Amino acid sequence: MNDKKFRFATKNDIALILRFIKELAAYEKMSDQVVADENLLLEWIFEKKKAEVIFALEDGKEVGFALFFHNFSTFLGRAGIYLEDLFVMPEYRGRGHGKGILRELARIAVERGCGRLEWWCLDWNKPSIDFYLSLGAEQMNEWTTYRFSGEGLTALANME
Repeated sequence: MNDKKFRFATKNDIALILRFIKELAAYEKMSDQVVADENLLLEWIFEKKKAEVIFALEDGKEVGFALFFHNFSTFLGRAGIYLEDLFVMPEYRGRGHGKGILRELARIAVERGCGRLEWWCLDWNKPSIDFYLSLGAEQMNEWTTYRFSGEGLTALANME
């Protein structure tokens, strides 16, 4: 497991990042929700520096990715890492890449002094849930996710 290799994405990886996002969306049966394009990813990841991407490599080929950013815990008084997406290509699953990505993110979090690493997982994704629990992840059942997006976000922003 310790021989796994990772690298941070660069601007030259925009097409690859988008490909991984689309493959993840297809797996999650959410392809119709992907509106991101290369220009948006370039702007928000590399110009505005609002997220980071690492790739898992096998024989020099990118076989998995994680997109993450910093959040903040007022209770801990420090930043954390929020993992937005983690995806390993199906033909490379079962080889330790998912565990390696999480370990690498944990290493980055510890190195940066972060208080935690957290993410969401779809309720129906039992293979991923079982995988996370097998690593010792804590399931946060007492929290409910809420969201504003699209027209609802705009309506709230314009509310008097």
